[in-house]
Amino acid sequence: MGPRRSILSLSSDIYWILWWFLLLSAPRIVPAVLQQQFRRTPDNQTATVDDTVTLACNVINKAGILQWTRDGFGLGTERNLAGYERYRMVGNEEEGDFTLVIDHVTLEDDAIFQCQVGPGLDGIRELRSPNAKLTIEVPTGAPQILQGPLLQTTEDREIRLECISRGGKPAAEITWIDGSGQEIKTGVEMVKEDLEDRKRQNTRSILKITPKKDHHNKTFTCQAHNRPAKEVMSTFIRLEVKYAPKVTLKVLSPKIRENDNVRVSCRADGNPPEMVYRWFLNDQVIPGDHGTLLTLDNVTRLKHDAIIKCEVQNSVGKSEETHTLQVTYGPVFRSRPKNVQAALGSSVTLTCDVQGNPSPEIVWFHEQTRIAVSTLPNLTVTVTPDTAGRYICQAVVQGFPEVSAEAVILLKGPPKILSQRIQFGSEGETVRLECLAVSIPRPDKVTWSHMGREIDIRESEYSILEDPLPDGVRSTLVIGTSQEKDFGPYNCSVSNPYGTHVMEIYLMKHKSGQLVVILTCVIGGVVVIVAITMISLLCQRKAKKPDCKLI
Repeated sequence: MGPRRSILSLSSDIYWILWWFLLLSAPRIVPAVLQQQFRRTPDNQTATVDDTVTLACNVINKAGILQWTRDGFGLGTERNLAGYERYRMVGNEEEGDFTLVIDHVTLEDDAIFQCQVGPGLDGIRELRSPNAKLTIEVPTGAPQILQGPLLQTTEDREIRLECISRGGKPAAEITWIDGSGQEIKTGVEMVKEDLEDRKRQNTRSILKITPKKDHHNKTFTCQAHNRPAKEVMSTFIRLEVKYAPKVTLKVLSPKIRENDNVRVSCRADGNPPEMVYRWFLNDQVIPGDHGTLLTLDNVTRLKHDAIIKCEVQNSVGKSEETHTLQVTYGPVFRSRPKNVQAALGSSVTLTCDVQGNPSPEIVWFHEQTRIAVSTLPNLTVTVTPDTAGRYICQAVVQGFPEVSAEAVILLKGPPKILSQRIQFGSEGETVRLECLAVSIPRPDKVTWSHMGREIDIRESEYSILEDPLPDGVRSTLVIGTSQEKDFGPYNCSVSNPYGTHVMEIYLMKHKSGQLVVILTCVIGGVVVIVAITMISLLCQRKAKKPDCKLI
């Protein structure tokens, strides 16, 4: 038992020696297990003034002294953070929770925060959390338009509207809204100004506009907003714009016919509304106080295309509006067609110059054929025996009586005497012999001869009267106190550049009974001719236009 006990005692001693050896030889292994470290660190945050902010800090195996710093300055190691009424550390110390709570944050809290743990015994290292940036935002102030709620201005004069929103962080964004609810994007200048704390800013927006009449009594709204603001804030300004009259001229008669009375209305919108009206006709002042309504009596075609002007003036300026009168009237000839003399094969032009409103419709007719030959004012004809003769120009304006005029194309050629070959006279009385000749051109010479002798008008018993006609001549031989020898054959000779025509005219005596019969026949013939002519004219007037076709 003795040796065995000795061996057991020795083994026990060796065990304890080895245990202490191991304990003393490994002094640095135990602290590595107990090293302090962060379980959670603070993050960057953004908050609005008066919010409550929580910055997390949780430490495992805390061994050193823990404190929070703000912009590098320590806040204290006690949880109540004396001297910082709004600051405190919360959490369970055994769990290593040292969360920092900031109540009712202000701009003072806009800083960099850090959670720090000092070193522990036996080489336990200190800890520093990453920097946590706490950004404090401030709602911008209500916008203010420096010109006030009302601005009086004048049209076409540029104005500046200035709106300011103060103390925002971040700076406010300002928007202008016009009277129709649309955002104004042009003519806007934005300026941002730092305040003394270098954190907040004022925003100033300047709107440049040139007021027009349409801006009168319209509001312009300034809206301001930044991220921390709970709602968009706004204010407005109303413009009172003074402007010269805006004139509207209106003819109250829908269609003006010649000799109508015309009423013209002049309305004006101006500010101030006290206005003076003046009326002009072709730039000449119309006398009288007509106000807003002008009446023109019995307007004739002379006032067609006349310019009526209404001028309206107030204290800002004057404006005017014009209207050109359109007077409808029937056709009237400015110049009537004229007869023309033309040689065979030549070309001639007949002109029908007619005025009317609206422009007249013109038709040319050839009387001989009653065919419409043209609808143009100028009619050009190649002269032939068939195309010579009388042409009628007819002009029509709807709603008015038509007018017409005629011209004759006279074919040049030798003269032709048309008188009666037998003519009568009474002895002892004054006798007249007529030689009627058609001659285009007019005759150069007309001579009378009796019994083979040319009559000399210097002889007291004879005289010759010549009446020029459009297409010839009428030559009358007058025999004063005729005698027996004066009766018998006479020759009338008519000459022009194209030839000569001679006709023998026989002067016969007539008895009183014969004279009565002759007079009765002549009068009867005249009556019949007049009746036929009147009937023909009436028929032509009843027909608006002859049946026709263009050639």
